[in-house]
Amino acid sequence: MQKRTLEAVFRDICSVEGPLRERLEAFSQAVRELGLPYAEAYDDLAARLKASQAGAAAPGPGDTMPLFVLPDASGHLVGLSSLLEDGPVVISFNRGHWCEYDAIELSAFRQALNEIASHGAKVVSIMPETQEFISKIYTDQETSFTLLSDVDNSYALIVGLVIWLGEKVRNLYLEHGLRLDQYQGSGAWFVPIPATFVVGTDGRIVSRYVDPDFRKRMEIKDILAALKVAKCRH
Repeated sequence: MQKRTLEAVFRDICSVEGPLRERLEAFSQAVRELGLPYAEAYDDLAARLKASQAGAAAPGPGDTMPLFVLPDASGHLVGLSSLLEDGPVVISFNRGHWCEYDAIELSAFRQALNEIASHGAKVVSIMPETQEFISKIYTDQETSFTLLSDVDNSYALIVGLVIWLGEKVRNLYLEHGLRLDQYQGSGAWFVPIPATFVVGTDGRIVSRYVDPDFRKRMEIKDILAALKVAKCRH
C-alpha cells in the first residue's frame, strides 16, 4: 500500500475540526512515519530551546501587553490600543506562511471565529514576514482575521520570543526551497516562538501560552475560557 503524502495529510488535518492538540500531533506523527528529516531536526531544536528556557521572559497573566503598531497585508497600520477599544484581543505569534503548524493553528482559529467573536474579541496573527508573503495567507487560506507584518521581529523581540533556528534547520529549509531570507527580507533566520496571548480591554494579559516546541499551541477551548474571564472584567 502506497504511503500518503505529507501534503495530503496536511490538507485533511486543515479541513477537519477537533482539538488542536490532536491535529498538530497527527501532523507530527505523519512527518515521522514518512521518514522526513524534519522530525529529528525539530526534536533537537525543541530540546535546545527548552534547555535555554527560551520564552521564559515573555509577559504573563496580569502583566501589561506591550503595545504595537504594525502594518497589515494592505500596508495599513494597526495598533493594539485601537483594537482593544472594541473588546479583548487574541494575539498569536506565528513563524510564517510556509509553516504547516501555523497553518493548522490558523485553520482552527478560522473555525472558531464565531465563538471568539461572541465574546466581543478579535484575533490577530503576527509574523516576521514582508507584506507580500503575509498577503499569500489571505489568498491561500481564505483568512478572515488580521495578519500583521513584524519585519525583523521587532515586536517579538520586545515580548521576548525571538529564537535562532540554527544551522541544521536552516540547511534543511534551504534544501527544500524554504527561503526565509526572501520571505522576511533578512538573512538572519530568526523566528518567534509561536505563542498566544489573550489580552483584556485594560491591556493586561488574561492568559498566555508559550512553549519552545513550536509543534504545540494553545487549545481553542482554553482561549475561549480566557475570553470569558476577560469579558467579566470588561
